[in-house]
Amino acid sequence: MADKRDYYEVLGLQKGASPEDIKKAYRKAAMKYHPDRNPGDKEAEEKFKEVGEAYEVLSDDDKRARYDQYGFAGVDPNFAQGGAGFGGFDGFGGFGGFGDLGDIFGDLFGGGSRRSGGQSSARRGENIMSRLDLTFEEAAFGCDKEISVPRIENCAACNGTGSADGNIETCSKCRGTGQERVVQNFMGMQMQSTAPCSQCGGKGKIIKTPCNTCKGKGKVRRTNKVVVKVPAGVNDGQSVRVRGEGNVGSGGAPNGDLLAEVHIKSHKLFKRREFDVYCEVPISFAQAALGAEIEVPTLDGKVSYTIPEGTQTGREFILRGKGIPQVGNPKLRGDHHFSVVVETPTKLTNEQKELLRQFDGTVSRSVTPKRKGFQDILNDFFK
Repeated sequence: MADKRDYYEVLGLQKGASPEDIKKAYRKAAMKYHPDRNPGDKEAEEKFKEVGEAYEVLSDDDKRARYDQYGFAGVDPNFAQGGAGFGGFDGFGGFGGFGDLGDIFGDLFGGGSRRSGGQSSARRGENIMSRLDLTFEEAAFGCDKEISVPRIENCAACNGTGSADGNIETCSKCRGTGQERVVQNFMGMQMQSTAPCSQCGGKGKIIKTPCNTCKGKGKVRRTNKVVVKVPAGVNDGQSVRVRGEGNVGSGGAPNGDLLAEVHIKSHKLFKRREFDVYCEVPISFAQAALGAEIEVPTLDGKVSYTIPEGTQTGREFILRGKGIPQVGNPKLRGDHHFSVVVETPTKLTNEQKELLRQFDGTVSRSVTPKRKGFQDILNDFFK
């Protein structure tokens, strides 16, 4: 994929572009490179394909999120992120296989989709996004987390028909297809396309008495409780997919999915880097000088660890296999890193101070090599 240009660059956009900006940029570029306006121009045809591929990814919230996080690999049909709770990634087809191409060119030339059936045709529901707040431990070991998610569902009052009394007639103008053919002149070319039927609005049906609950739309927005099965090892910014918990499909097509984006709360003791955990453990001067057995906090509880005598502040120790489980393979865990901080007493009695002065006077510089080296440098510097 090294020869591919960034999709945002292809459309002349910045990464945070809005859906409206993406659609507008695509219209402009597609019109410029459309084969009907550039007959026999192979370069224009390739650019037209490139523009279509960029739009197909950036106009889909799910694919765009994967592309933003993983680049081209995120939308490669052969790429999948392993681990329970993570779905595989759908790919995209070549030139002529773009699902929204008909809709866009319908908008470009004043018409609509070339597909028959309009809004009555089967179409999978859209994916939806939601925030998933987790504690450090919940993300590390996984959990079942219930969240409230607003989504579009079939109206229960009319069973998704949009009719209050069930009296629905087939549109006489489009004969139930929801589409009518439109011929327009565009820049000297005659363009033939289809548009939503002006009589039924593209539905193919005429509702005599609209449902009061959904106002004839057949769909309503409701908030539901959804249990998200969080896999062990999930990291901040990743998304957990819940199949079928997105917006309702039309024409009997399946619902979309819920993509719950993970946000991990900060921990009082631990920090995380990939699957490794880091923390600091304070120790006394006597423990650092003489060595000692100390208690180290880990995700599994307290662990006893013997530090050697002469331990300096900042020295790091590693507990293998005490870190965070890897996604999809919880038996394989990262490591736990802890560094010691030698704590200097702040309130001493006069007796304690005198004992320390006596002790310091007995300490040879040979057992404090850093202080000895520093003093030697100072002596040389001021000669």
